Amino acid sequence: MFDFSALTNWIHAGLLSFMPEWLAVTTECVLIGLVLLTVYALLALFYIYYERKVCAAFQCRLGPDRVGPMGLLQSFADMFKMLIKELISLKHTDKFLFALAPYLVILASMLAFAVLPWGNGLQVIDFNIGIFFLIAVSSIGVLGILLAGWSSNNKFTLIGALRSGAQMVSYELSIGLSVLTMVCLAGTMSVGGIVEEQRDLWFIFSGHIPAIIAFIIYLIAGTAETNRGPLDLPEAESELTAGYHTEYSGMHFGFFYLAEYLNLFIVSGVAALLFFGGWMPLHIPGWDAFNHVMDYIPSVIWFVGKAVVISFIIIWFKWTFPRLRIDQMLSLEWKYLLPINLFNLVLMVLVVVYGLHF
Repeated sequence: MFDFSALTNWIHAGLLSFMPEWLAVTTECVLIGLVLLTVYALLALFYIYYERKVCAAFQCRLGPDRVGPMGLLQSFADMFKMLIKELISLKHTDKFLFALAPYLVILASMLAFAVLPWGNGLQVIDFNIGIFFLIAVSSIGVLGILLAGWSSNNKFTLIGALRSGAQMVSYELSIGLSVLTMVCLAGTMSVGGIVEEQRDLWFIFSGHIPAIIAFIIYLIAGTAETNRGPLDLPEAESELTAGYHTEYSGMHFGFFYLAEYLNLFIVSGVAALLFFGGWMPLHIPGWDAFNHVMDYIPSVIWFVGKAVVISFIIIWFKWTFPRLRIDQMLSLEWKYLLPINLFNLVLMVLVVVYGLHF
């Protein structure tokens, strides 16, 4: 399998050949930032089109089909429309916090986006507490949402922000425990280390029943964490007129919209990392010829493909189940998911201690 670290080392050596080391490192950081921003924007446009097509298929409709071939340019048209819309300045708001909130949401999303293992040797950040860092930075997003609701000086946005705070803080517990369950199986918090531990068999297979339970709970909690239906109470249009971002217009609203779709990819990417080997191809012990063929598929395609398939399942949730009430949603977390998750963590510890995993 092609190792992208050879390419990145070649670029680093090329830069060092005609500039000092500090300038080479600075240039690399700028280039990586530009690449991440470009991929971030393109993935958001893809996901907008992807969800529209998927939900149209569920509802026996065509979806976007007018702007460009098969409607492929519809997302770009919406992007330009968003960019040219006016940014409305409201009276009686905290203008600094009102303007800061969408940037906090984007910052949290971008930091988590940078940790994902895109391919063999193609990871921006990899250190021994990578998973801890991922969980920590993803928690910044709730601050942006709470600030947006409070600073807007609107009762509907405040209710939406409070709902969001209660929901996201609650379901972060289940996400954290599901992640901790798989970290216990992997024996490391390094993102690269977790991928390498799945070289022979993905954790969803080698972790037995505790891994399957953790995956199911992670999907439910991830759906709630990204404010997606049927757990989209923070932005329930029927009673909150869009919730915490009601007063935002133009690109400020676009930032919330953008982060929501990219958070869908991030949640799916982390699920691919923890349960399905990240960029690691499908290897079956003893099937050497099959494993060799799987290695020919580029690692980037493995990772993105897994994330898109998991995203399809989360989109499927939204267009299948009716929206829950806020009390039902919190009861699901505190009465059911959290106790099951705690029991499942103990079960995984027993599996690891007694060597019952493959």
